[in-house]
Amino acid sequence: MAKSTRRLRYAQVKAFFNFLINEKAVPIKNPCQDSIMVKAFKSPRMKQKDILSRESVDEIIYRSKKIRDRLILELQARCGMRIGEVLNLRVKDITDRKLMIRQPKSGKDIEVAFAKRLSEYVRGCQHEPESRIFPICYSSALPVVRKLGEKVGVQIRHNDLRRYSATHTSRNGIPLEVVSEVLLRHQDLKTTQMYLGKITDTEAIRWM
Repeated sequence: MAKSTRRLRYAQVKAFFNFLINEKAVPIKNPCQDSIMVKAFKSPRMKQKDILSRESVDEIIYRSKKIRDRLILELQARCGMRIGEVLNLRVKDITDRKLMIRQPKSGKDIEVAFAKRLSEYVRGCQHEPESRIFPICYSSALPVVRKLGEKVGVQIRHNDLRRYSATHTSRNGIPLEVVSEVLLRHQDLKTTQMYLGKITDTEAIRWM
């Protein structure tokens, strides 16, 4: 049984005994409150990942030879979009300098501002309104960012660009609540707090 499953079972048993004690007035002590049990089933602390430097992200984007790849990376690094949201964009979602993210994980459509070159790229492709702007699958997009990261000496995944976007925005004075609700579209602020990366004081000053 996986550790996460064991912790879930422990929480369920603990809740059951609390129910007996608090609701049914059963005169017993919750065995799950034993210090050994608490320690054994304690949830591990989430380890924050180091954030990519601005220089690394800029170089990764600069090294993109295809305009398609550069736009995909910029949508994640500048707008905090999930790779799935980027790949699901359709021609009809783009209007001049704005794009509409439809049916995101948050469940609410949201409008995002972006550079005009995206709309220029869309016009150049001459696709139908219902056509996807980037007609590739996730498994094809994944190697793109990985290989570009290798060129600049960093290990990177698509989600690292989204984390970079959020951390960069937060460190530039944007309230955490705004970063959480507007940029990352998280439903829980705690998720955003765990999501943001760590940066040194030197990096923070350089980002200002």
